[in-house]
Amino acid sequence: MKKVYFLKTCSTCVRILKALDLPSDFILQDIKETEITVKQLEELHRLSGSYEALFSKRAKLYKEMDLRNQELTEKDYKHYILDHYTFLSRPVVVFNDQIFIGNSAKTVEAAKQAIHG
Repeated sequence: MKKVYFLKTCSTCVRILKALDLPSDFILQDIKETEITVKQLEELHRLSGSYEALFSKRAKLYKEMDLRNQELTEKDYKHYILDHYTFLSRPVVVFNDQIFIGNSAKTVEAAKQAIHG
């Protein structure tokens, strides 16, 4: 699979997509327009090994809901990601059986190397 989950309204996501210079066979899914499905999230979980790895603790709602003071389980992380797009750490780049989560320079460079060799 060659896919990117992102937000087109997020300037960081847009900048990263440009930097990645993706081949035309990549599928781009704006998670605000087309919500992530249970099946898609379960596939991301299979690749990443945990829902927590996919969860954004920088999300505004994370602070507003005071989730940092709660003990969240994998089930909770899955629920929140499915409940609101903002909880998915972005972008998520899937290239074959590799997954790259988030916007750190190291992650973006690793994705670029995997995609372009």
